[in-house]
Amino acid sequence: MSRIAHAFETAKNEGRGALIAYLMAGDPTPEASEAYALACERGGADILELGVPFTDPVADGPEIQRAAQRALVAGMNLRRGIGLVERIRRVSDVPIALMGYYNPIFAMGDEAFAERAAAARVDGVIVPDLPPEEADGLRTACRDRGLDLVFLVSPATDRERAERIASVSSGFVYLVSRYGVTGTSERLSDDLSDRVAGLRKVSRMPVAVGFGISTPAHVRLLVRAGAQGAVVGSAIVREIGRGAPPEAIESFVRKLATGLQTELRTP
Repeated sequence: MSRIAHAFETAKNEGRGALIAYLMAGDPTPEASEAYALACERGGADILELGVPFTDPVADGPEIQRAAQRALVAGMNLRRGIGLVERIRRVSDVPIALMGYYNPIFAMGDEAFAERAAAARVDGVIVPDLPPEEADGLRTACRDRGLDLVFLVSPATDRERAERIASVSSGFVYLVSRYGVTGTSERLSDDLSDRVAGLRKVSRMPVAVGFGISTPAHVRLLVRAGAQGAVVGSAIVREIGRGAPPEAIESFVRKLATGLQTELRTP
C-alpha cells in the first residue's frame, strides 16, 4: 500500500476524511516553502500536494498564479521541486504528491522524471493537462517505480469516461468541483453531490474534491455523497502570499483540519 493510500485508509478508520494541503514549491523561496510544508503537516494535513510552478498554467486561479510567479522568480523548477521533497524527507514521512504541468516532465523525460521522483521518495504525481489517453509513457514509468499517478475528473466528464479515468488513476481520483480555475468560492455547484456519488459508484479509488473547497459548509455538502478527501489550496496559498509565518500557517491548517475532520465523514 502506498503512503497516499495508507493516509486515506487511516482517515477512513478514524471516521473522517483526508485533508490534502496544497502549496506552491518555492513560494516565496525554496527554504520558506520547506518550512511551510512542514507547518502544514504539523497542522494536521494528511497529504501534501506540492505545486511545481509553470509559466503557462491552465488550471490555476489568481492566488496560485501569483504564488507560481514568486516561485519562478526564486528559481524553482521541476528538478528543484524534486530536491525540495528530498529535503522534506530528511525529517518527515508525510505523503507528498507533486502537481505540475506536463511540459517540464516531457522535457526531462518520463523515465528520468519518474526515476528522480522515486529516488526523492515522492509518493504521487498529478498532471492536470495530461489526459489518460496520452499518459501511457508516464503511467508505465510511475507504475514501475511505485509512484501513484492521479487523474482528474472534470464537471464536463460523462459517466463512461469518468469510469475509464478512475480505472487508471492510482492513489485517489481528483474530482474537480467546478468549471474554471482554482480559487476560493462562496458556494459549490448544485450538482456536486450527484457527481461525487456517481464517481464513488464507478471508482475503487478514494475520491478527493478540490477547487473552491475552503469551508466546513462546503464539506457538509460533500459528506452526504461520501467524498473521502478534500483538497484545500488557494486559501493556504493566499495566507502565505500575505506573509504569514509558518506558525500562522500551522494554526490556519489546524483550523481547517478540525473543521474538515468534524464534517467530512465517510459512510
